[in-house]
Amino acid sequence: MSQRETPTEIFKRALANAARSLAEQPDLEVVFSGDGPSLTGHRAVLPHPPRELSGPETTRIRGLADQLALRVAHHDEAVHGKARPKSIEGAQVYDALEQARIEAIGANALGGVRGNLAAVWEQAVQRKGLDHLVDPAAAPMADILALIARERLTGDAPPPAARALVDAFRAQIEAKAGPDLDRLTGSVEDQKAFARIARAIVRDMELGDDLSDAPDQDSQDEESQDGEAEASNEGEGDGEDQSPQSATLDDSEKSHRESETAESTLTETDEDENAEPSDDKVEPAYKIYTTAHDEMVIAEELCDAEELTRLRAYLDQQLAHLSNVVARLANRLQRRLLAQQNRTWSFDLEEGLLDVARLTRVIVDPTAPLSFKMEEDTEFRDTVVSLLIDNSGSMRGRPIMVAAVCADILARTLERCGVKVEILGFTTRAWKGGASRDDWLKNGKPPSPGRLNDLRHIVYKSADAPWRRARKNLGLMMREGLLKENIDGEALMWAHHRLIGRPEQRRILMVISDGAPVDDSTLSVNSGHYLERHLRKVIGEIEAKSPVELIAIGIGHDVTRYYRRAVTIVDVEQLGGAMTEQLASLFEEEPRAITKAVADLLKAPPSSHGPAPKTGSRPVRGAPA
Repeated sequence: MSQRETPTEIFKRALANAARSLAEQPDLEVVFSGDGPSLTGHRAVLPHPPRELSGPETTRIRGLADQLALRVAHHDEAVHGKARPKSIEGAQVYDALEQARIEAIGANALGGVRGNLAAVWEQAVQRKGLDHLVDPAAAPMADILALIARERLTGDAPPPAARALVDAFRAQIEAKAGPDLDRLTGSVEDQKAFARIARAIVRDMELGDDLSDAPDQDSQDEESQDGEAEASNEGEGDGEDQSPQSATLDDSEKSHRESETAESTLTETDEDENAEPSDDKVEPAYKIYTTAHDEMVIAEELCDAEELTRLRAYLDQQLAHLSNVVARLANRLQRRLLAQQNRTWSFDLEEGLLDVARLTRVIVDPTAPLSFKMEEDTEFRDTVVSLLIDNSGSMRGRPIMVAAVCADILARTLERCGVKVEILGFTTRAWKGGASRDDWLKNGKPPSPGRLNDLRHIVYKSADAPWRRARKNLGLMMREGLLKENIDGEALMWAHHRLIGRPEQRRILMVISDGAPVDDSTLSVNSGHYLERHLRKVIGEIEAKSPVELIAIGIGHDVTRYYRRAVTIVDVEQLGGAMTEQLASLFEEEPRAITKAVADLLKAPPSSHGPAPKTGSRPVRGAPA
């Protein structure tokens, strides 16, 4: 098998092994999916490598793998979360400085890692447009401070394309935070000490309005730096004010880290939910700060018809070859559905059409009964299928393209079979909060605000709309800037409520997503697993109490830990096959149940009216197999 490996497969295997070595974690799971890197627990997701493995894009992917591996090896989320500012700008700078620390450890140890990380920075500078930034007010201070910190920690100057921008702000930054930036170099290996200095830099730069108490805290930390670790390990009251606070933080951070680990089920979180007296303190019930800025919008309302046409043409052009593959899978699904909807024969009847297969019985005993058959309709319940597609930023690129095309072709296929389909998408109107967060800030930032972003739920195709009218709408998924953050729990509730109101007898909801729910604004003021916990609760209620049949497909993300009926695919190209197989298995479950019921009936003693008829599974002649 190794001789048949393609160069791309060899590269993937080598990169995965290198990442595990750098992370010092032999069990680190490395998968390739979509175009955006992510790290969940010990699962690292990397973009697919290019066909040409000798170009700069390959070096960048190596750098992304190094970033994730170094984060696994040298980053503690609990330590990081203790001092993380609550303000958005302050948190961005704080996170960027921590990333600079993590990368500096690898760059200073290995020259190859240094080169790979430099390639990541060069691409990031180009992508963010830092080489031709016009408005100084729009300059990303987090990136500028990270580049200056990187320069101090590794000796590497900023990428050439970003030097002008960094130099424009260098004097201002040095005047405000120069001494604290100098202190970073002595704390690279000590994340706790580095975090205190990073928070001091945030305060120096006046980037957090929630840091009024930071000077006292920082001075206490500096004075007790040498003895802090021993005091915290002893757990006895050297600091009466800090003890209860530390315990609370440790509990919440532990929950946060557990939520990020790719476990199959809830463990300690389930125990917390059962402990009602303390649960309210650890995790408040899910709530929404305001719904005033949420929107449920028809796809046509988000852009004009001309742009929709152009986006649809672009979608068709990008995935012409994939359309043929998915179409073949969809045709297979169609044949299976039509075979179930065709009429069948009942055999061994006392009257009807003569069953030629039983002529020998008639010849042997002309008086033998049960030699006839009759054609009858099979029961195929009215059905509607809802496809709920994650429209978050991590789906950008190939994943959202494939999802759009697969949804398009499945809608057309199921419509031919008399199954109605609706296609929905979910995202947010803004990054990092939008108008909801503005309202919260104006109202004095009350604690525990709950969900703190503006929802955008999109109807690409309603169940009653014919496919030909809604076809262009799926091109909207290609629109730049549409895909933002994802709040899955409320999106699932919305799609479920739409299905509950439908008149069809059978209702199926298929969720397509590539990650856990993430919204920076909400998670910055609530616990780290706030959205994920709500998603689990919604899924549990639907699966336990609702007539809606729920299935999920995860793209490069283990959704089997959330949904009872789910499948996870590693490669986005498998999406079409996964969707058709999941739907086919659902449609086949009911006929199997009917067949079993008939078999049980045949085992029962015959009634006074004669033996019960047998129901065959042979379709009408000429029907699809």
